[in-house]
Amino acid sequence: MKIEPAALAQYIDHTLLAADATREQIATLCREAQEHGFYSVCVNSGQVPYAASLLKDAQVKVCAVVGFPLGAGLSDTKAFEAKQAIAAGAGEIDMVLNIGALKDGLLEQVRDDIAAVKHACGVVPLKVILETCLLDDAQKTSACELCRELNVAFVKTSTGFSRSGATVDDVALMRKVVGDAVGVKASGGVRDYKTAIAMIEAGATRLGTSSGIAIISGAEASGSGY
Repeated sequence: MKIEPAALAQYIDHTLLAADATREQIATLCREAQEHGFYSVCVNSGQVPYAASLLKDAQVKVCAVVGFPLGAGLSDTKAFEAKQAIAAGAGEIDMVLNIGALKDGLLEQVRDDIAAVKHACGVVPLKVILETCLLDDAQKTSACELCRELNVAFVKTSTGFSRSGATVDDVALMRKVVGDAVGVKASGGVRDYKTAIAMIEAGATRLGTSSGIAIISGAEASGSGY
């Protein structure tokens, strides 16, 4: 697939989810997103009010993570966090599903967890983070089937805070299961142009990364990061 590096900007959720992220860093994130035309900034819910204030006149959306990074909280708590983040200016929500319940085969509990957050989101797009590195293929498939049935906006590979991030194989599996109606977001370890293109070729329609500037410049990103 031939996509010029600069054209990848609209695939990218420009991401800063570190616990110690400062306002200065969030301001830089928002400025970079506007300068380079990234689709959104992705931040923790507590950073949404500030990010939204900086981007109020911009085309860049604010994406908030919910139940992050473990996904092990109460469903009502996740739903409340999503609702509050949206009220504060979030235009997309990325939730972590209940990974333990999925591994236990408690699919109704997983479904209800996702459904509660989706209901709280209303018309705001919901992405569901699977944390694929902790799952086998059958569990990934079950999660994607639930997300497809619930008509969420995206399934997403990873938080970037667990053992590893997105893989081409996982993106391809997720795309196969959800079909064309649901987006696939590759996140975690997408740090350079070559990897970004590989994820898109496998079926990703969004990229979560803190290396967006390196990606759209066609350069290799150095070091680690989301």
